[in-house]
Amino acid sequence: MAIVEGEDRQQEGRERTAGPPPLPRGSWAVLGVLGAASFFDGLDANIVAVALPSIQRDLGGGFATAQWAVAGYALATAVLLITGGRLGDIYGTRRVFLIGIAGFTLSSVVVAAALSPEMLVTGRVAQGATAALMLPQSMAVVKQQFPPEYWGIASAVTGIAISAGSIGGPVVGGFLTDLDLFGTGWRAVFWINVPIGAALLICAIRVLPESRAEQRPSLDLSGAALVVLASLGLMFPLVQGSEHGWSPWFLALVALSLCLWLLFAFHQRRRSAAGADVLVPPSLFRERAFSAGLIAALLTFAGATSFTFLLTYYLQFGLVWSSTRTALAVAAVPLGIAVVFQIAWKYGPARPRLFVTVGALTMASAALLMAAMAAAGQTTFALLLVVAFLLGAGTGLTSPVLTSVLLVTLPPREAGAGAGVIYSATQFGAAVGVGLIGAVFFGGLGDTDGGPPAGTGTATDMYAGALGTALLCAAGIFVLVALVARVLPRHGAEPTRDPVPL
Repeated sequence: MAIVEGEDRQQEGRERTAGPPPLPRGSWAVLGVLGAASFFDGLDANIVAVALPSIQRDLGGGFATAQWAVAGYALATAVLLITGGRLGDIYGTRRVFLIGIAGFTLSSVVVAAALSPEMLVTGRVAQGATAALMLPQSMAVVKQQFPPEYWGIASAVTGIAISAGSIGGPVVGGFLTDLDLFGTGWRAVFWINVPIGAALLICAIRVLPESRAEQRPSLDLSGAALVVLASLGLMFPLVQGSEHGWSPWFLALVALSLCLWLLFAFHQRRRSAAGADVLVPPSLFRERAFSAGLIAALLTFAGATSFTFLLTYYLQFGLVWSSTRTALAVAAVPLGIAVVFQIAWKYGPARPRLFVTVGALTMASAALLMAAMAAAGQTTFALLLVVAFLLGAGTGLTSPVLTSVLLVTLPPREAGAGAGVIYSATQFGAAVGVGLIGAVFFGGLGDTDGGPPAGTGTATDMYAGALGTALLCAAGIFVLVALVARVLPRHGAEPTRDPVPL
């Protein structure tokens, strides 16, 4: 008996040493498509940032148009993501994913051919809405098609893809704008989506498996309507408030929005208690780690997205940098993400509280350093690279770890809805960040028609002052992330000694 027990222990030791079995090559092809789609969405969510000055010169429109061009995409994605997850559960992840890619590609054509600010914003909203069909399917496929041993690396790949795309978007946008391909100027930023979208659609058709929930849920249309109304009630006054002097009815809209969110929470609890399908299962929030991780993810994207948006605006309008020079400076952000990626996905899930705290404080340091540089009038290219790198490193330490923590806490039966909640929180955070921090920034300029003439000392001083105030708010958001991180588990999954076998 002792010999048998000893052999069993040796066998268990060999299995632990060997690690998880290699996945079939087709599974990595699936992960490649999911990662590419996540990057595609993240890229287009922010690719417009550096191109905004050229867009405004061509189509007209004030600061509110600029904010809607960025926040409208994220908001549409956020309010429809949860419904998109449910649609995948009902009609199949593959089908909904393919419809999302096709719609995203077509809406890119609308943006590229825009003849007015309204047409541009409409196209951006359509892009966000169709992205909401793609994104939740990615996490659902990970939960359904990959064994638990691979959830960490799979979630890290998709999480880092959307993060790198989100903050790397301005880099691509700047290069394409100044390159002026075939005389299209800023429109090339969106025309390039057409061949990329077509290629991604073909790859997805070939490799993506079909899957759906065993029991097909129903759509909570009343809950979806409440989310839309509550989101618009918050975003509209944030974006339009500075242009209209913060009328009392704008503040009333914010109060109404908060009431609608409370009504939505009550509505979800009541439907869940009655056994009906809901958009946001209340059971998800019974896990403290899930609730804390969701809040931290929302705040992280709010701070990082608004930071990048305002930085590119300041460099081009305040310092009159070209799109290419701005893009080269901001390129240090994805570089920072790439440098810490291996460390984050390999060791982050084992110490989520530590990694998220360090990442958040790193981003706060970047915001404070940039605010000090702007106030001192010392915004050199070299120092800006340091700031951008710190922002990227902080994002890279935080985002994939939060994604991993959230994914692990999801019950398998709620894969689609849970994935929608996670992505919705990050996208809603991005929209609110641009709206809220953007309101501080543009309000500080005090001129809704475009501010003082670019290149003058007055313009530089005004933009520097407005940026400093806005970045102090962004730093406060990152400090909040560090505080929320204290609720995350101190210890999680053990780190992987060797790379996951291909």
